[in-house]
Amino acid sequence: MSLRFGTDGVRGDTRTLLSAQAVAALGRAGADVLGGEGFAVGRDTRASSPTLAAAIHGGIAVAGGHSVDLGVVPTPAVARWSHDNGVAGAVVSASHNPAHDNGVKFFAAGGMKLSEDAQQEIQQRFDQYLTEGGTVVEGAGADRHPEAVERHLAAVVASLDGRSLKGLSVVADLANGAATTVVQRALTELGAEVVVIHNSPDGHNINDGCGSTDLASLQAAVVSGGADVGLGFDGDADRVLAVDASGELVDGDQIIAICALDRCARRMLTDNAVVVTAMTNLGFRLAMDAAGIEVVDTRVGDRYVLEALNARGLSLGGEQSGHVIFRDLATTGDGLLTAVQLLDVVVRRNESLADLAGRAMTRLPQVLSNIVVPKLISEQQAQQLDRECAPLIDAAMARLAPKGRILIRPSGTEPLVRVMVEAETVTEAQMEADALADAVTLLLT
Repeated sequence: MSLRFGTDGVRGDTRTLLSAQAVAALGRAGADVLGGEGFAVGRDTRASSPTLAAAIHGGIAVAGGHSVDLGVVPTPAVARWSHDNGVAGAVVSASHNPAHDNGVKFFAAGGMKLSEDAQQEIQQRFDQYLTEGGTVVEGAGADRHPEAVERHLAAVVASLDGRSLKGLSVVADLANGAATTVVQRALTELGAEVVVIHNSPDGHNINDGCGSTDLASLQAAVVSGGADVGLGFDGDADRVLAVDASGELVDGDQIIAICALDRCARRMLTDNAVVVTAMTNLGFRLAMDAAGIEVVDTRVGDRYVLEALNARGLSLGGEQSGHVIFRDLATTGDGLLTAVQLLDVVVRRNESLADLAGRAMTRLPQVLSNIVVPKLISEQQAQQLDRECAPLIDAAMARLAPKGRILIRPSGTEPLVRVMVEAETVTEAQMEADALADAVTLLLT
């Protein structure tokens, strides 16, 4: 097995694949391509993150660069630092993955996700350096800059232009991750009444039965505490999902729909358009069409959303998973910023989150089946799978007409192939998803 870039950087199991030597080689390659002077490095709360962050610093030093250490920070805080200082950045994190996984995400100078060309060049140099081997120089030349958290906090608070969240009660699940550095402080400063859960990282409990990938404890805490809203962050705090007062999920599609309609009404939605991915629920598309808002589609992955936003100068886009980009306020997805923008709509409109979500869109039943594969599927393998699956999809779509949608795609971050089916009823969606999953499994064997 080898380490390859997926849709959100390089990830691997630290017990078998992602070594300090490999990450040092990756840091060296990143500094070569992106520029090593002032290279900013942040990390999440995993036990492996300090060692791997030191390896990144070492690799940058070998490349002749000089790096700065931002410590434990949300991924968007690194992007903001990169933007403000005009330097490249790296985050040691595997986002929502289990604690034994880790990875590296890069930002180009200015806080942007990498272009395809830059990513490919880093991959080529990384492969070369990994083959050559070398010594890890731990943290050589790295200066500590813990004020990155303060800068991020101040920018998110300032995004409300002096408005507050006073009167709102919130439960925030911090996933024992990077959100523990900033979320409670930001929401409290904005006037909300905040209760936090999963706020005690020990290096091994990040995303463990908590956060955006497991909302059960958040839903229970919201209902039992009589809170207005629940917020579930992922391990590196670049995405968030919400829960209404009754414990019902409000996913990324609904969050984007609420914010798109609100911005449209305030004439703050550039070109009356919003960017989403192929995984976005058909109900979102129908709701935006009814509101006269154009929907721009991209491949799955927040960097593709960002590319589309930048190409047309648009202001809002994101993914069902809770990666939301407010492009007029940030250069990347930001769970805290998204939460604050959503809560601002709740307070300004004096409506419950449930009412806002219900009016924004109606979700069509969606069933997702994950097929485990031995390793990440390459682009070439994905194209071959697309060709082989086309007849299966055509036949299923004919059965689901007139309302239905099917997507079969390899994950860019995990060794999985995802089969997604939307239909008018859950029964129809489940039946087609099961049949397609069985057929795809046979194709992969």
